Amino acid sequence: MSSSTDWPLWEVFVRSRRGLSHTHAGSLHAPDAEMALRNARDLYTRRSEGVSVWVVPSTAVTASSPDEKDSFFEPAGDKPYRHPTFYEIPEGVKHL
Repeated sequence: MSSSTDWPLWEVFVRSRRGLSHTHAGSLHAPDAEMALRNARDLYTRRSEGVSVWVVPSTAVTASSPDEKDSFFEPAGDKPYRHPTFYEIPEGVKHL
């Protein structure tokens, strides 16, 4: 029998109420997706606070590095037109 450290690592995302986004709840080891889903339900939604659970193999997650945040997010800094403060609202507009 294999130990749980031989099992793949899964990332767990839980949606607490309808209409809200899934948020990262934690990680767990499981031999397959079905067992990961069941274990995630038991571990992260014990008080019926979840309406949806996602499990994703950790190897499938790609993320930026916090050490590279300046160079990674820098291209967005020179686009002030993406911010609503760039536009002036005409006097005749009551609701926008």
